[in-house]
Amino acid sequence: MCTNGPNPDGSGYPDARFPRAAPTGTGPEPEEPPIMTATPAIEAQSATTTRSTVNTATAAAPSALGTTAPAATPAPVPTTPLIPTATLAPTGPVASSEASREASPHGTRPTWEQLVEAVRETGQYPTSEKAAHVTRIVLAALGGHVVGDERVELAQRLPETAGRLIASQLPVTQPLTAAQFVDRIATRIDGATPATARWDVSSVLSALPRFVDDALIDRVLAELPSGYALLFGRPQLLPAG
Repeated sequence: MCTNGPNPDGSGYPDARFPRAAPTGTGPEPEEPPIMTATPAIEAQSATTTRSTVNTATAAAPSALGTTAPAATPAPVPTTPLIPTATLAPTGPVASSEASREASPHGTRPTWEQLVEAVRETGQYPTSEKAAHVTRIVLAALGGHVVGDERVELAQRLPETAGRLIASQLPVTQPLTAAQFVDRIATRIDGATPATARWDVSSVLSALPRFVDDALIDRVLAELPSGYALLFGRPQLLPAG
């Protein structure tokens, strides 16, 4: 039977009961079935679902998308307020005994370093070595002019090194006046003059009331000739005449 001719019923139209054979050779190719595309509603729903998934992943794992979580704000650190400290030294060689004794607690023997620092600040010396050198010379000279109980108490109240300087001196047979005492110190300090020697003596003796009470200083001055009070930073009392 020929499938390309008229149908068996004599008509020239194809009958569905007799399918045509696939064409061979040249001729129009059969149409391909249409591709189904998503409707706008489906596309919108898909986009919404995609954005929701991305937002969820970003919130759950920010580092996976190249972002970092905001750093936590550190808690403020409490600060300790500064406590002002008192200074020990006045600005010149004349010191106030009332304010000076506040630097040395009552009943506590001061150290040699504390005495040297007091002399350095009182005399405005550039170094502690210079202040220590002057202190040794002046205390050694003073030791020969103070005798009796006053000498013992003064050696006990001052630092141990200063006490040995005072107690180891032989008492002088004739105490020097204040001016002569200054001149004697000038001969023991290299390059000193009477003016600079007076400054050195006053720097050392006016620092002693920081560590010795006023009553002992009064007793020491009572043993010395007139004029020493000014070297200790005290006003010189003139006898009534």
